Amino acid sequence: MMELTQTQQDFREGMSRLGAAVNLITTDGPAGRHGITASAVCSVTDNPPTLLVCINTRAFAHDKFVENGVLAVNVLAAEHQELSGIFARFVEGVDRFSFGNWEAGPTGAPMLTDANVAFDCRITGRQEEGTHSVFFCQVEEVRMSAKARHGLVWFSRDFHHLVTEDQA
Repeated sequence: MMELTQTQQDFREGMSRLGAAVNLITTDGPAGRHGITASAVCSVTDNPPTLLVCINTRAFAHDKFVENGVLAVNVLAAEHQELSGIFARFVEGVDRFSFGNWEAGPTGAPMLTDANVAFDCRITGRQEEGTHSVFFCQVEEVRMSAKARHGLVWFSRDFHHLVTEDQA
């Protein structure tokens, strides 16, 4: 493993202080059903509704997302913290999708039925940058829970729960 430069170390430490929602990125299609945990997701535009999703090219499921051409971004609630850990680790023989309740979206990508919000998307573009692919994902359907629950964010290398005033 290559040693990190001071700039890379500072960058990683700085990024640990950039809080982000915890998401399950899922796909299904010719390459099979796969999913990972990721926080590198953001909106691009609402015309057409498009998200940006970054996935490490060495991730076990990276090529499955490319081959399937679809994905769902499932934004987790606080009670999904354990589920995020299941999708973060690759364990041979474990069907991640046996945990939680899933439905196929219009693209066929698995959508977590009790996610705070789930975006079903077609991958419309991909840009390689360093160790990651940046996927541009056009949203075909948005499913929201009836009421926003406590959010789950990753900040300073740990999970934190977000609570709105009406939830306190």
